[in-house]
Amino acid sequence: MKNLFIKIRDKVIGFVYRKILKKILFKTDPEMIHDHAIRIGQFYGSNIFLRKFTSIFFSYSNNMLSQNILDMEFKNPVGLAAGFDKNAKIIKVMPELGFGFTEVGSITFNPCSGNPKPRLWRLLKSKGILVNYGLNNEGAKVLSEKLSKEKDKWEIPVGINIAKTNCLETDKIEEGINDYVNGIKYFLNIGDYLTINISCPSISGGRPFSEADNLKLLLEEVNKLNIKKPVFFKMPPDLSHQETDRIIQLADQYNISGFICSNLTKDRNNPDVIPEEINRVNVKTGGVSGKPAEKMSNDLISYIYKNSDNKIIMGCGGIFNAEDAYRKIKLGASLLQLITGMIFEGPQVISEINYGLCQLLKKDGFKNIKEAIGIDSKKT
Repeated sequence: MKNLFIKIRDKVIGFVYRKILKKILFKTDPEMIHDHAIRIGQFYGSNIFLRKFTSIFFSYSNNMLSQNILDMEFKNPVGLAAGFDKNAKIIKVMPELGFGFTEVGSITFNPCSGNPKPRLWRLLKSKGILVNYGLNNEGAKVLSEKLSKEKDKWEIPVGINIAKTNCLETDKIEEGINDYVNGIKYFLNIGDYLTINISCPSISGGRPFSEADNLKLLLEEVNKLNIKKPVFFKMPPDLSHQETDRIIQLADQYNISGFICSNLTKDRNNPDVIPEEINRVNVKTGGVSGKPAEKMSNDLISYIYKNSDNKIIMGCGGIFNAEDAYRKIKLGASLLQLITGMIFEGPQVISEINYGLCQLLKKDGFKNIKEAIGIDSKKT
């Protein structure tokens, strides 16, 4: 009976969202809708009664999906990717929406207003979003003070995503390293894991720390902090195998726990992007999320899984349903992250993915999601 209720509930909410709400929301400025969604999340996370009410409509749990990874307990593998909850305002409602973990930020050492508006565009036919936010956030000091007061109340693992401040001063390698390190210092005792974002496509100076020589210099300084929690790299999707190999080597050398595969794609000639959609947007920076990022993400997951030892991979990019999620798991992802799939399919998609994963695992004869990780990459 419980599973029947979940299926009917998700179908009804999904139908209402896609056939009615989405048509209204997609006629409104996307950043305005994002801001409204954050306010709604804050409201429903503000007290236990509203959180329990939210849980009735969106949560789903099954022991088949639970994992202990790096001493963190994940009730399910689906997390909210960094870039949505930039200022850590909706952590409390995340479990009730069905998420197994969440990642806040990106957070930078100094407060940042981001790039000029407009800086967010829907690519409807491509099933993606062009993002040129530019790391707008309240800064490490403000957010660390806020999160330090809440950290004992979190019900799920929370990741802290750190990037370098988007300004001309941090374009120089030495200043960029100092900026990263100063930002990380605020969160040594806050959050369950740390992500070093080396791949933001919408900031001044590009992505210099996705180059191995510069990344090594950064890691030498980060290593001096003696971080006690797991550390991940947020990877660009469009590196060569040679560039990826060098980053994997650095991850081994500096005890990095794993990789998030991957960030937005900068490739404007991506065959999965409808040309007339991207050409209508007169901006050269930024990256595309959603379906156009899926193949690159999957290729990177498989490559890193095959070429690294005991590294945890979070799959991110183009997850719209359980089949998309399962594909990433079978390629080597232990955990998953999404944003765009939720925007296109509706907030019930987290429950749909988790429920669907259980059905797919049962079909393949697995008792727990851990058994499915990397099985397709092992075959090749």
